[in-house]
Amino acid sequence: MIAVKGGETFVGTNDPALVIDGEGPERKVNVNDFFLESETVTVSRFAEFVEATGYITEAEKFGYTAVFAGLLQDKMRVAENVAGTPWWARVHGAIWNAPEGPGSSIEERMDHPVTQVSWNDAMAFAQWVGGRLPTEAEWEHAARGGNRRRRYPWGDEEPTDEKVFCNIWQGRFPHENTLADGFFGTAPARSFKPTEDGFYNLCGNVWEWTSEPFRVRSLSRHAKIRNEQARKNSDKVLKGGSFLCHKSYCYRYRIAARMGLSPDSASNNTGFRIAYDVRPDASSNSGM
Repeated sequence: MIAVKGGETFVGTNDPALVIDGEGPERKVNVNDFFLESETVTVSRFAEFVEATGYITEAEKFGYTAVFAGLLQDKMRVAENVAGTPWWARVHGAIWNAPEGPGSSIEERMDHPVTQVSWNDAMAFAQWVGGRLPTEAEWEHAARGGNRRRRYPWGDEEPTDEKVFCNIWQGRFPHENTLADGFFGTAPARSFKPTEDGFYNLCGNVWEWTSEPFRVRSLSRHAKIRNEQARKNSDKVLKGGSFLCHKSYCYRYRIAARMGLSPDSASNNTGFRIAYDVRPDASSNSGM
């Protein structure tokens, strides 16, 4: 756990790249001191949780979930491609310990982020370890290193197909991945250079669930429609983007970027990390 100093900070941006997602406007908020884990919850830790509790994930109950089709070796496992995004497939039997479906393995990925976990699954794990999911403001505050403006956890320099800062797509999505970052799917949770405060992969690798309900702060017609949909689905905010993001397609690996999904959704590019409240008797010295 890394101690994060709270206080007056902000969430969002006044220079949104994807207005449709509700990235702006920038809003002042106050956050309390808190702790945030340096990395996303790994397959190994989630396996310990399942072993100790017998927990059954929602993907297991549903019987299928979303998988990036480019990772599938056996196309027969595909239930159907997702309309409008043929690179996504519904795969029977895709769960946390078989992220691409039957025949796939976590054996060599125990230090990777656990995936195929819903918001509800993440909440159950958080309760088990005595923590919680971070708020959107807490996540952004930690990613920025406190109350300062930066586009990415490492600063403002833009990743390119040649210059690598995190695990995102390089090349022409979804047809060509040059693997300049060394990974086609997920990377170990402690990959790439951490922030000055010690956080790994706050952008790229896997989307991260937060505790926040998804809402677009706008009076536009589109925002009203999206907010009504989010309310009906009880959508939650995810942050950070994933290994499938690219500036040409999913420019959501910026700190202010966000996405909303229903709390029972799961996919092989979605995970989470745990936050903790500061106890009254605990100190929270941090460089932020």
